[in-house]
Amino acid sequence: VQAEKMAEMKNQEEEENRQKMLLAQKREEGKKRRLEQEKANLAARSRDDLRCPIVVIMGHVDTGKTKLLDKIRKTNVQEGEAGGITQQIGATYFEKKTLLSQTAKLNETEKFDLNLPGMLVIDTPGHESFTNLRSRGSSLCDVAILVVDLMHGLEQQTIESLTMLRNRGTPFVVALNKVDRCYAWKTCKDTPIRDALKEQSEGTLQEFRSRASDAKLQLQEQGVNSNIYWEMGDEDWTNSDFVPLVPTSAVTGEGVQDILLLLCQIAQRKLWKQLMWCANLQCTVLEVKAIDGLGMTVDVLVVNGFLREGDRAVFCTLDGPIVAEIRGLLTPPPSREMRIKSDYIHHKEIKGALGVKVIGNGLEKVMAGTPVMVVGPDDEVEDIKAEVMSDLTKLQDKLSTDKKGVMVQASTLGALEALLQFLREETKPPIPVSAIGIGTIHKRDVTKISIMNEKGCPEFATILAFDVPVEREAREQAEELNVRIFTADII
Repeated sequence: VQAEKMAEMKNQEEEENRQKMLLAQKREEGKKRRLEQEKANLAARSRDDLRCPIVVIMGHVDTGKTKLLDKIRKTNVQEGEAGGITQQIGATYFEKKTLLSQTAKLNETEKFDLNLPGMLVIDTPGHESFTNLRSRGSSLCDVAILVVDLMHGLEQQTIESLTMLRNRGTPFVVALNKVDRCYAWKTCKDTPIRDALKEQSEGTLQEFRSRASDAKLQLQEQGVNSNIYWEMGDEDWTNSDFVPLVPTSAVTGEGVQDILLLLCQIAQRKLWKQLMWCANLQCTVLEVKAIDGLGMTVDVLVVNGFLREGDRAVFCTLDGPIVAEIRGLLTPPPSREMRIKSDYIHHKEIKGALGVKVIGNGLEKVMAGTPVMVVGPDDEVEDIKAEVMSDLTKLQDKLSTDKKGVMVQASTLGALEALLQFLREETKPPIPVSAIGIGTIHKRDVTKISIMNEKGCPEFATILAFDVPVEREAREQAEELNVRIFTADII
């Protein structure tokens, strides 16, 4: 009997190992097929099929980023919503005809042939979107507008933004905002900036010129060559690190046309290689939120590829990957005042680049800033799961190995990445991290890190919480267990 039992156990073990081998093999095959397909898709791109460039607005506090964004968005809203500007999820989408009609006056002189399908402007101005919007290792923004206050010149955050843009190699346009503050400025509402400058008196022009050249000098000190964009020669355009300056007024709208047209020109002239639409799905979670009548929804930004209703999508959560069927793809109605739940527009499929709300089951724990992938007919689920989790696993691998360290919680994966890098490299001495999380801080997180007290390192019984809410129960628990919670909105 004993021998029989032993043999049976041995058989079972062999069978299990065989199954494991098979699974691993299938996963490898799936990966190979997927990479080949991705390669083929990359090869199939063409210059005739471009996607919308994704634009982000950066700059110092109070330079007028949000005003400029509103101005860019609202040109045409008065004439009714037919303007073709739709408020996307987390981004504003301009159709091609809108771009054409908004830049018509300027284009009479510029004669620029637009072949972009539109433009997508990310709604969160500033750093956050830049660090948070990552998509499988690349940042999600193609081109940026750096807003500089003409009256104050470069300020601290402007310089930080500059460094960020240059490190990533993102091309950008500088908006010299607040021209309407120049002495005795005559307002020419929503006109191209050169037309507006023709109307000004000599004194106003002199002030404008001297301030603009100051800004140019300050940029030069930061190592940025720039020039007012219509004074740039052809060799400046071809020289990749030359930055165009556009004088604008976010209040009265002069120069807004110029910015739009300039962004399109940069996208078409310099970025067409990375703007070729590609069938590989490139999709990032912006945020997860509960909506009445729809349950938990996930807002995503689809950069490339398709998302379709009924797709099996793989999302990334702290408890590992989950596979969920996409039950609905929604975009808000064109007029943005409506927050009525029935008024979302349903789509059968979405082609990048667009922002969209995804409905599905069990999406509560999906984390912002993580990638989304779809299981195709030829794909192996296990391979896709591993791929989706790869960004997070990379972070977890870098955590302190001796299990001693603080707990870090951030609002998105991108922010968490930036934060861990900051603690590891820019703090002297570096702060060890033993646990990470994304989203709200719960009681269980407090309990988890309180072990540090028992391990004899009470200084590590600490949670660094960036831009995330803390539950009341968690706070109470923290007081009982001697855990400190530090909160901050920015790093």
